[in-house]
Amino acid sequence: MRKLFAYLRPYWKSVLAIVALLVVQAFCDLSLPTYTSDIVDVGIQQGGISQVAPEQIRADSLEKLMLFMEDDQIALVQESYQPDENGDYQLGDVDTEQLDALNEAFALPMVMVLQAGQSSEMDLDALQLAVENGMVSRDELLDMMDEAVAEYGITADSSMVQQVAVQYVRAEYEAMGVDMDQLQMHYLLVTGGKMLGLSVLMMGAAILASLMASRTAAHLGMELRGRVFSKVVSFSSAEVDRFSTASLITRSTNDIQQVQMVMVMLLRMVLYAPVLGIGGIIRVASTRTGLGWIIGVAVGASLMLVGILVSLAMPRFKKMQTLVDRLNLVSREILTGLPVIRAFSRERYEEERFDKANRDLMSTQLFTNRVMTFMMPGMMLIMNGVTLLIVWFGAQGIDLGTMQVGDMIAFITYTMQIVMSFLMLTMISVFLPRAGVAAERIEEVLDTPLTLHDPDQNRDGSLEEKGVVSFEDVSFRFPGGDADALSHITFTAQPGQTTAIIGSTGCGKSTLLNLIPRFYDVTQGRITVDGVDVRQLSQKKLRSLLGYVPQKGVLFSGDIESNLKFGGSSITDGEMERAARIAQAEGFISEKPDGYQSPIAQGGTNVSGGQKQRLSIARAIAKNPRIYLFDDSFSALDYRTDVTLRRAMAEELGDATIIIVAQRISTILHADQIIVLDEGRMVGIGTHEELMQSCGTYQEIARSQLSQQELENGGKVS
Repeated sequence: MRKLFAYLRPYWKSVLAIVALLVVQAFCDLSLPTYTSDIVDVGIQQGGISQVAPEQIRADSLEKLMLFMEDDQIALVQESYQPDENGDYQLGDVDTEQLDALNEAFALPMVMVLQAGQSSEMDLDALQLAVENGMVSRDELLDMMDEAVAEYGITADSSMVQQVAVQYVRAEYEAMGVDMDQLQMHYLLVTGGKMLGLSVLMMGAAILASLMASRTAAHLGMELRGRVFSKVVSFSSAEVDRFSTASLITRSTNDIQQVQMVMVMLLRMVLYAPVLGIGGIIRVASTRTGLGWIIGVAVGASLMLVGILVSLAMPRFKKMQTLVDRLNLVSREILTGLPVIRAFSRERYEEERFDKANRDLMSTQLFTNRVMTFMMPGMMLIMNGVTLLIVWFGAQGIDLGTMQVGDMIAFITYTMQIVMSFLMLTMISVFLPRAGVAAERIEEVLDTPLTLHDPDQNRDGSLEEKGVVSFEDVSFRFPGGDADALSHITFTAQPGQTTAIIGSTGCGKSTLLNLIPRFYDVTQGRITVDGVDVRQLSQKKLRSLLGYVPQKGVLFSGDIESNLKFGGSSITDGEMERAARIAQAEGFISEKPDGYQSPIAQGGTNVSGGQKQRLSIARAIAKNPRIYLFDDSFSALDYRTDVTLRRAMAEELGDATIIIVAQRISTILHADQIIVLDEGRMVGIGTHEELMQSCGTYQEIARSQLSQQELENGGKVS
């Protein structure tokens, strides 16, 4: 998992901006339940009266309330209220701390005054007169209030006292002619406007956070694909063989897509869930409902559910990517080998092989999906159970006067937000294991050491670029092999000459040719170009000297022109047409309606094998290199085209070094130098005539391909 977070390191600025937006979103999200509670408790139940300390009060009412206040409270009230022109008192500008103190100072006196007004045993006017005449002391009144408080078991900040005090304020406002309907509507509109503003702000923060998360993940995916592609392109054949083409394709596409998808969730859900959960816990703690233990039950049940399900699904998630690899491999083999499959009537067998790979993946996905389907019902059961507990115990609190309905609603909302934060973390846990495995597979490619390196100090500048290729006691063994594929090869290919390599199938002809462009590095000895070891040249410089035509012609999607100019943008139209003429491709190109702009399908599937081979040869010639490497590149050509092509090459490419690997002896009959390989060893070197006299292996090849008359005439039919 650390790899996933390590990928975000270059994008730390974007991550910080996303976190800031998520904090804003969480603040708005956590503020809304409080306003909902206020609308229920204050806007509806209290008629829009949001505080015990009245905004305005009559003088005689204030004097009666102060009968039940302590000296410091009386001083605070006198300091906070100022008389107006009508003789009433108006609340001045006070801060939050002063307002809280005023609410506490007014609460119990208002209860006492309201009860006195409803009781026939207490006359406030007479009591006030008795206090003024010194017949009753203020301390005795305070003791009377304390006895009443103790009798009912209430406190100044209890819900019951607050509601009774609000009733007193409402009666006072009505007595002063205040429009209570307008007061209530004003409170509802203001509070609703605040909720609407917070909702808009939350929506904007969520949209911006999602946009930045998507852009960050997209850039990360693009950067990862670029890194993997650059790494794979720099692989030698040994590294490609180690991973397999199907696996490299999966790692470059599906694995990176998994990481990119999870990164969006990581930046949105994984970062948001803790902020929302911790904020919800803080808000719940501030409600002072006494129901905090329910949060512990909800969190504990959620963690237990997540732990059980993830422990069951995790091993299968790790297995899933391997099965995706297997399915891609089987699919690729079947699609590329369809002609062979049909020719051998093996459709049924291949269908069963694909079905097995498909079913293995399906069964694993079904298991993980079935396990994770318990996640949502389980979390909903926990959420509904928690809601039931809150309503049950909250109703008892409301009945006892220690909680209001709005507080219970807010508590339920906060609890759901806390549980939802765990649910979000749970949902991301479904994808994290697969993304973690995908990240490991990507890093496996990126961390693979290259077997081919450019030298720290190359000798590109000292190269004369004549094209002399020398093998000096070269031996080669494939990585992991237990025997040499080539042993003690020594020869020199000169400019202006054709060097041919022939031998039985599997003797190492193509392997020898692949050592020159450093598709592999030699195990022993060295290969030089113009006296410089190829390992002391940069790969770019070395390959700029070479025109390589592989055994299997490879064309790229585009058109004929783009394929022939594949060697570089400096190739002119004239050089392209010359190369097509030498390669005997000009004829069939000119017959096409669009000529050189004729489209080429992926892999060259819309041209014949011979046309594909001639276009591959023309592509190498158009590059105008110093050294040509033909890996059995004339096998799909008929005898006449073969002869014509080789004659044109001899005329046009006379000063270049040409090295040809061939199966047909007629292709190399007139080579200046023929090297005969047998089981990776040189068993002969010389011209056709010399080898017919001295090399038994060459004689066997010649007798198997040429008639007696052709042998007597040097390969020519008289």
